[in-house]
Amino acid sequence: MTIQVLIADDQEMVRAAFRMILDSQPDMRVVAQAANGVEAVEQARRLRPDVCLLDIRMPELDGLEATRLLAGPDVPDPLNVLIATTFDLDEYVYRALRNGACGFLLKDGAPGLLTEAVRAAASGNSLISPSVTVRLLAHMAPHRDRPIPSEARPARRGRSGPRDLIEPLTQREIEVVRRVARGRTNEEVAADLRVTLSTVKTHLGNVQRKLAARNRVEIAAWAWEHGMVDEPSPNGGG
Repeated sequence: MTIQVLIADDQEMVRAAFRMILDSQPDMRVVAQAANGVEAVEQARRLRPDVCLLDIRMPELDGLEATRLLAGPDVPDPLNVLIATTFDLDEYVYRALRNGACGFLLKDGAPGLLTEAVRAAASGNSLISPSVTVRLLAHMAPHRDRPIPSEARPARRGRSGPRDLIEPLTQREIEVVRRVARGRTNEEVAADLRVTLSTVKTHLGNVQRKLAARNRVEIAAWAWEHGMVDEPSPNGGG
């Protein structure tokens, strides 16, 4: 099955480079290009590609607002939005996450990371690479020095969203969340905790429901935001 991709970036050279990389893959095809956010939203709504690869800084409508219009919490049938960024402003990435982005990509990354990111987004896997995602989420977390309480409090009445809990997480769910926030795959989480893959998926489903989270990225961001994950160690462990 061919993954259809829309590329939106105000730099023609960037669009051309991304298209060359993606079109060289046997399972991918670039179906549209846009030089600004307005064009990106119009074409994405019309073509409904499998993945929308958006730059953050674009004229007329930036990638953050375009992400909200295509994948935000009020969108009934959201698209998969992958953000390509130079990561110069942490708050941009945080807002993109809140607006429904399902993954992040640094523009200066290797071509293999781009194709990996697109395949992950198309298949619904939000955390594409620990080397990218953990660094982004660590920078985004304003409260990462705060220790996580022994049990999380339920959300206040009338609130919903990844900041609050509908009901407390179990200890095992917390262990799963910490590993997801570290960029672990479901298979790696299962191996770490010595449980089956289906058990991990069940825990993640429960966590997603309790957080009212749309995807794994929101779960991971919540964990970093609430101090559940230590800073990455120099050797990449933890």
